Amino acid sequence: MTISQDLLPAPPPPPAPPRPAVDGTSFLAKAFGITAVLSAAGSALGLLRDLLLARFFGADEGTDAFLVAWTVPETAAPLLIEDAMAFLMVPAFSLALVLREERPEGPDPVRQLTVDTLPWLLAVLCALSGATMLWAPEVVHTLAPGLGDPSLAITCTRITAVTVLPFGVAGYLGAALRAHHRFTAPAAIYVAYNLGILAVLTACHLVLGVRAAALGVAFGSLLMAGVLAGPFVRALRGGRGAPRRTAAGRRGLLLSPLALLPMAAFTLTRQSQVFIERYLGSTLPAGTISHLNYAAKVSQLAMTTAILICTVTFPLVARALAAGDLDAARDRVEKDLGQAAAVVLAGTAFLIACAPAVVSLLFQRGAFDAADTAATAQVIQVYSFGLLAQALTGVMVRPFFSMRPAVRRADDPRPDEAGRRLLDWYPVAAMAVGLVVTTAVGLLTSHRFGALGLAAGNAAGITTAAVLLLRGLALRGIALRMPQVLGGQARLLLAAAGAAAVGGCAARAVRPAPLSLAAGGASVLVVYLLLGVLLGARELRGPAERALGPGRALLRGPRAVTGGPAMGDDPLEEGTMPDGR
Repeated sequence: MTISQDLLPAPPPPPAPPRPAVDGTSFLAKAFGITAVLSAAGSALGLLRDLLLARFFGADEGTDAFLVAWTVPETAAPLLIEDAMAFLMVPAFSLALVLREERPEGPDPVRQLTVDTLPWLLAVLCALSGATMLWAPEVVHTLAPGLGDPSLAITCTRITAVTVLPFGVAGYLGAALRAHHRFTAPAAIYVAYNLGILAVLTACHLVLGVRAAALGVAFGSLLMAGVLAGPFVRALRGGRGAPRRTAAGRRGLLLSPLALLPMAAFTLTRQSQVFIERYLGSTLPAGTISHLNYAAKVSQLAMTTAILICTVTFPLVARALAAGDLDAARDRVEKDLGQAAAVVLAGTAFLIACAPAVVSLLFQRGAFDAADTAATAQVIQVYSFGLLAQALTGVMVRPFFSMRPAVRRADDPRPDEAGRRLLDWYPVAAMAVGLVVTTAVGLLTSHRFGALGLAAGNAAGITTAAVLLLRGLALRGIALRMPQVLGGQARLLLAAAGAAAVGGCAARAVRPAPLSLAAGGASVLVVYLLLGVLLGARELRGPAERALGPGRALLRGPRAVTGGPAMGDDPLEEGTMPDGR
């Protein structure tokens, strides 16, 4: 399918004059800082949302019904905002921007791409939203056949189905803005989302009960799209003139519709871990689904922080691949793997050590009692064993799909071979194997261990998928230097294990919960940094040296190569092409 028919092939432009080197590290630090602050604000508001849900409704049949309905936005968000839409549109807009630089004359490829894709997207999203509302009873029965009274879940599902359209719009606009290296508005969408939920939930929970939460989800999704509309329009106005038609057959970008299917299938397959948990959890005692949900929300905070790294760097990887620079893409992926692991393992060690204190401090009030606290804390500790694999999966799958994006150059000399098309499905196959592991572990353990068995299945399944994806990158053409990558991961894992052990002892030795949390958290941080430096984890050397101040020279460990620079090493130039552009 042809996207644009009016981009005339042009002779290569004259070499660009030398330009001052761009401090890519400063750009990445600034972009990551903005994204981290706004994402932290959104996560904090999301945590407040969960606290209010627990306070107002506890963990019972009503919250189980709402959480079954919440599966709709939970599935739509990764499909339309975080994963599939980003895998599709960030490389597409990145390629359009490369063409804009290569062909300064003529219509703007970015506007061409928008005109040819956005109307179709809106039509598909409206159809999906309507179908979900119509088939809400079937959706609820499929997800949770063990619910005693599914009527409340059906009502909430029809309300949350509204989110499909604004989520898709937000994902499309956010991908375009990130490709333009504009990160502020995309990072703010979850702030707007959770503010909308909190407003409706606080105002209406006494009258509407748990339905107020569903209405808040729908209202918050509309705010997400609204936050991005203005910045997106301004980004388009910053390009060249409006699109215009020229001679047929002259085109610059091609759409490969079948390339969309593996991206969507991967996202749905990954999200199916939640479906399996809800399905198996619906046959367990009331409140099990709620315990799993609260535990997942707390555990995901650590993984989400790590994923921010590749959210910021993904446009750089996509641009490098669009320009054919596989070495630059490989280097960036290796750095992302090391830095994401360093962040997520710090959170993993903290959660394993301090989960009881975290849950007690956050949730134990109102209808959420001590038994709910104990059950949720145990689930968090088991969930945490899969956080590293979740973060690494998020890092690896982005460049995998960027190697054959759905939108490509019309003059791309590479043939569209059947083998390359088949390899597009490798991440789906990896996740399918992971799902088999998740299901098997859940079925074998849930009747004896309840929610802990389901959490163990989740961790085992995603770890299996991450191992397979690590192999898949080499098959795709991004040949990671595996000894360095695996060595770096092993050092970080050992540091996190030691930190969790020491932090757990410190947390159990102190009461009440706030002091236990402070003692355990401080112990985890100090031990993690010290062990990391002594073991030679470069990702931790910079933060440790800054934290230790004058005594940092005493703790300089071996400078092992782990595929990523230390935070604080000499700046490296990022995102530039060989000619300086």
